[in-house]
Amino acid sequence: MKIGIIREGKVPPDARVALTPAQCVEIQEKYDVEFVIEPSEGRCIPDQAYIDANLELSTDLSECDVLMGIKEVPKDQLIPNKTYMFFSHTIKEQPYNRGLLQTILKKNITLLDYETLTEANGRRVIAFGRFAGIAGAHNGMMTYAYRTRSFKLEQMFRYPDFATAIAYYQTLSLPKMKIVLTGTGRVANGAAEVLDHMNIRKVIPQDFLTKEYDEAVYTQLDCEDYVAHRDDKPFVLQDFFEHPYNYKSIFKPYTQVADLMINGIYWDNKAPQFFTAQEMKDEDFAIKVIADITCDIAPTASIPSTLFASTIADPVFGYNPDTQKDTEPYKSYTIDVMSIDNLPNELPKDASQSFGEQFMGSVLEELLGIKDTGMIERASVTTNGQLGPHFQYLTDYVNAK
Repeated sequence: MKIGIIREGKVPPDARVALTPAQCVEIQEKYDVEFVIEPSEGRCIPDQAYIDANLELSTDLSECDVLMGIKEVPKDQLIPNKTYMFFSHTIKEQPYNRGLLQTILKKNITLLDYETLTEANGRRVIAFGRFAGIAGAHNGMMTYAYRTRSFKLEQMFRYPDFATAIAYYQTLSLPKMKIVLTGTGRVANGAAEVLDHMNIRKVIPQDFLTKEYDEAVYTQLDCEDYVAHRDDKPFVLQDFFEHPYNYKSIFKPYTQVADLMINGIYWDNKAPQFFTAQEMKDEDFAIKVIADITCDIAPTASIPSTLFASTIADPVFGYNPDTQKDTEPYKSYTIDVMSIDNLPNELPKDASQSFGEQFMGSVLEELLGIKDTGMIERASVTTNGQLGPHFQYLTDYVNAK
């Protein structure tokens, strides 16, 4: 198999890469695989590092069987009749990428979306989630620092790696504040790492709601802490996953006591929002900063103030609850939103190394046909110009119905 590592074409550019030079070399030495690296000036690992590892650099990827990237590939850069691997952001029927999926089908491309690479039980095997959580929590705290002027913290990308940021955390003197973190998966647990390294005390949800503290504290919510069955039936996690539309939000008490919300859940389009835009106008809505790592775009979103994805270059916008529009951040009347949708790109070297390790450990031998647990079939969003067997639900989406 010949695998091409493509240059990221999406704007703003992404500095991550699916495999490091050392990982490519290790794969070539163990398997019948060749790599071709498309040159890129914006990659966190310079072209010279691939050259020094005796890997081929070329702008011609026409002989490659599989093309690996990170973010969505621009439609005009897609090569017909190839197998692509990247995060397509189409499987939740995102309106802004309908045209991308339509083009993939027209060009007879097989798309393996990293999000859909799973074990038989549905557990994802490859993700940047931990680093999204780390950068998201850090930038949420940065946003709160800028808003309150109560401590100093620069944006995550200004630290060369996570270890350097951790060392800086030890110098912080944080104000009294309450942080509510939603989720218990890779993203949320990555966020919790940051809060723990900042020596922020973790408390149980009930204490968070009812007790006063003279220090910074946070609580981490599982699904049953923020949703309940509409018919007041006992909460059953699997039922919530299968029938999210039967549930309602019970998050409101947290909006009345939290200063900062860090959203790290995977949100189903049919699940309830944490709160409505109308509720954000209430006088007792206390949250002043929202770090929305989940970053689903309103109105189909768990948080109605996430009007768009912010960028690493411009990470924060203000949300005016009265007008329900964006404005300059850090005003007395705004709720400040950090909604960067490529957060791991703020720690590109750390994130790329980890991603490559996951790929080599869980996906590579499936891709090469050495193992076959059905993973590749389950992950084939498209194949032979058609939607894959597990993605027929996207038919109306593709047809713009």
